[in-house]
Amino acid sequence: MPVEIGDYVEVNYTGKLEDGTIFDSSVEEIARSALYYDPDREYEPLGFVVGEGMLIEGFEKGVIGMDVGEKKEIRIPPEKAYGTEGSHPLAGKTLIFEIEVVKIRKK
Repeated sequence: MPVEIGDYVEVNYTGKLEDGTIFDSSVEEIARSALYYDPDREYEPLGFVVGEGMLIEGFEKGVIGMDVGEKKEIRIPPEKAYGTEGSHPLAGKTLIFEIEVVKIRKK
């Protein structure tokens, strides 16, 4: 059954900028290959409840309708991510996420 608002989901993801630079990943192998690896981090799927606002808006909306095992790429404009201006390092940037749903727990 596809992801709906209120469901708890776990996803593997890799976040990139439009030039292909990887800025984050839940997958250790990808982080290592992108020279983004942090030995103090636990690389595992990201879990969250869809619609609670724990993540950027575009990311949460991007998983709605996906099923376990499904992969897709989403493009998130600045206004659905970290804003068009501000002090966040990703403000003003379009973000591209490769997402794979690994678990869905229905509401």
